Amino acid sequence: MLLTTAHPTRISTAILNLLLPHHRTTDRAPAPAEAFAHQHRRIAAFVREGVPVEFTLPAFPCKSPNPAKVLGRLPDQAERLSLRFLNTLCTEIERVYPPGARVVICSDGHVFGDLIRVPDRHIDAYADELRTLIDDLALGRLSVFDLRDVFGPLAHDAKRARVHDRYAPPVAALRAQVRSDEPTLALYRGITRFLVEDATDFSGTRSALQRECRERAYGVIQRSRAWGTLIAEHHPRAVRLSIHPQPVGAAKFGIRLLDAPDAWTTPWHSAALLRPDGTWTLLPRARAAGLGRLVHRGTRPSHFEQR
Repeated sequence: MLLTTAHPTRISTAILNLLLPHHRTTDRAPAPAEAFAHQHRRIAAFVREGVPVEFTLPAFPCKSPNPAKVLGRLPDQAERLSLRFLNTLCTEIERVYPPGARVVICSDGHVFGDLIRVPDRHIDAYADELRTLIDDLALGRLSVFDLRDVFGPLAHDAKRARVHDRYAPPVAALRAQVRSDEPTLALYRGITRFLVEDATDFSGTRSALQRECRERAYGVIQRSRAWGTLIAEHHPRAVRLSIHPQPVGAAKFGIRLLDAPDAWTTPWHSAALLRPDGTWTLLPRARAAGLGRLVHRGTRPSHFEQR
C-alpha cells in the first residue's frame, strides 16, 4: 500500500514495520515500531523531504581466518544471500514509500585488520569481490564505503592510526562501560569469543590465549566505535544499522541478515547451508559439512546443500 500522501510519522512506522521482523536483538519480547523513537525521527526526516532513506551498516569486513568456520577468503553464497536480502528490503520499502531506501555497506575490515590478524591483502580481495558481487547481481540500492574512500592510497597502518588517534575512545572508559553496561559486556564477550575461535595458530596455553584476546577485544571495540564516529561524519543523517544485537530503543538498529542458530552469527564467520525445504541458514563450516554436500560455483566453494 502506497503512503505517498500520509503523514511522515505514519510512513516511518510502515518502514519500521518492514525492518522489525529482522531485528537482531537479545531482548526476548518483540517491540512495536513506536518503541524505536530514534529511528522514527531519522526516517521521518527523509520522508519529509521525499528522498530515499539512507541506512549505514558497518559490516562485511573480511572472512574469518578460521577454516573450520568459513569456506575461504572471498565472499560466497553467505554474502550473496545477505546482499540480496538488503537490496530486497529496500525494494519492499519502495512499496510503501516510492523514493525507497539505500544501504551504504561500511566495510570495516581494514579498520581492525591488525587486531583480528587478517592480512590487508586478504581484506582488499574480499572488499573488491564484494563490489563485484553488487554489480554482477545488479543490486542497485547498495553501495560500499571503506577507508579507501576516506584516505585514498595511504598505507593501511597509517589509515588505522589516523582513525584510532582521532576517533577512538579511551580504553579506560570502555573498561568502565563493560563493567556497568550489559549490552557493552555482551559485545565484549562476543568479540572475545570470535577472537579466541579465530586464533588457529596460537602456540601458547589456552589461558594465555584468552588473556590476549580479552585485551585485543578492547582494541576492536575502540576501533569499531571510532569507525562509527567516522561514518556518522560522512553520513550524518543516516539511520544506523548494526550486525550486533541491539536492545529496543538503542540508537543502532540490529539487523539479522540471514537465519542462524544464535544472534551473533554473521556470513563472514560461517557458511551457508541450503535446507531440504529450500530455506537457508548459517553454520560453521565444520558443522555444515556434517549435514550436507559442498556445492561449488565455478571453481570456488559456495555453500552446502543438506542431504
